[in-house]
Amino acid sequence: PPSDSPRHCELSTRPLNTTPNTSVAMTALLGSLAVLAFTQPPIGSLADRRSLLRAGSATALGSWLPQFMQPPGAASAARRLPKAAKGATNEVVRTVNGIRHKRMGGGDLVVSEMGLGTQRWGSGDFNAPDEATCLSFLDRAILEGGINLIDTAEQYPIPSTRAKPEGDTERIIGRWLAQDKARRQQVVIASKITGGQNVNAKNIIADCEGSLRRLGTDYLDIYNLHWPARYSPQSNWGQSLEYKQEVELYSGGRADFGEIAEAMGALVKQGKIRGWGMCNDNAYGLAASCYAARALGVPPPVNMQNDYSLINRRIDENGLAEASSPVHENVGFMAYNVLAGGVLTGKYLERAAAVDDPDQASARRSLEAPRGRMDERGWGYTLYRYRSGPAAEATRAYSALAKTYGMSLTELACRWTKERSSVTTALLGHTSLAQLDETLRYYSKKEPLPPSLLWEIDRVHMRNRLPIFSSTRVGKDWDGEGEIGEPLP
Repeated sequence: PPSDSPRHCELSTRPLNTTPNTSVAMTALLGSLAVLAFTQPPIGSLADRRSLLRAGSATALGSWLPQFMQPPGAASAARRLPKAAKGATNEVVRTVNGIRHKRMGGGDLVVSEMGLGTQRWGSGDFNAPDEATCLSFLDRAILEGGINLIDTAEQYPIPSTRAKPEGDTERIIGRWLAQDKARRQQVVIASKITGGQNVNAKNIIADCEGSLRRLGTDYLDIYNLHWPARYSPQSNWGQSLEYKQEVELYSGGRADFGEIAEAMGALVKQGKIRGWGMCNDNAYGLAASCYAARALGVPPPVNMQNDYSLINRRIDENGLAEASSPVHENVGFMAYNVLAGGVLTGKYLERAAAVDDPDQASARRSLEAPRGRMDERGWGYTLYRYRSGPAAEATRAYSALAKTYGMSLTELACRWTKERSSVTTALLGHTSLAQLDETLRYYSKKEPLPPSLLWEIDRVHMRNRLPIFSSTRVGKDWDGEGEIGEPLP
């Protein structure tokens, strides 16, 4: 692989933040008080702030306790928008070629409400777009279509190979930018550091530098953690049925919120990134990151990116939509998998995905001429959660609604996400210009979905609230985990 391909071998050596002879309950209490303390203005030296972040002792927190006794909501009401905020996240700032552009977070980042998802750009996957097609996507979307957001990652393309290694997607985008220096000012580029144990201060700086080299630019607009540094069931898309405290207690050596915020703050100060955020995280991760940043006196996150669609409305019910709202943390939200890996196009309704099809002849035809990733063995098994029994039931119901209201299921899925108040932008991947043109049409439509249709959608949702985290495959041989083909963190 090229010398500038991402390397993920530097592990944090930061010890677990545990105190001998302290009960788990007391540790949890101290941690909660420390998180609350982060809502206050920065105090003392950087060392003092980091000491507070670690919740080192009850004495250090004692001076803050009177401030927790204010009337409920007083602090929140006083800072509906942070003093440094230029506006509310998700507010529409302008419209370009029919596409609305919205504020991402409380600063000056403004993104189109549809962005280009690039996970498979240039990969060796069976229907992945090659470089020429990717460049045509950029020309059509950015130069003609009113789009300004490109979302990528150092880990892309997925899947990668020796011939097409991690980092190649950023190189493709970099070659497009190099064709005209003015293009860099036309786009908002979001990239990501690979998550888990790869995340520490040293790697945040080094991996950002790697992305800058591959993209051929001197700054990123948004730099995200691809998934949390810490153990969290949320990062595994629902495979774990519960949070396991014992796993977190023994998964030491992970970067804490303070270390991450400090490193991101340094990149902002150096002008290498305009803002930062995270992906595949939850309300706790978002709030703790914001509090840590404020305690350290560095810019808080501007973005959270998670899976969100008609069949995955988890952020609406797990506190993330509430935490990110302008009333609270004022953080933007990027939705991915709006079409649920292609399932919400409806193409697997008439004939099941190859790995699900009981008709061997039909399954063989699908494998030989796949309609999408679900017809490929690897992706088909990995992404089964989008085709679980409850997910298939919900998809059929939404397809029937779309037909009743004279639109395709794809249009319904895109426009429903577009109208959600918590969504700043949706990331769409494409394999052809025809697909790109189709989604551009949906995102440029001005008229909202009829209230009666939204009511019917919510009726389906109330009968089947979290379908991709549910399963009918729970016989006596069930392995005790959720529906996903990837290992636990």
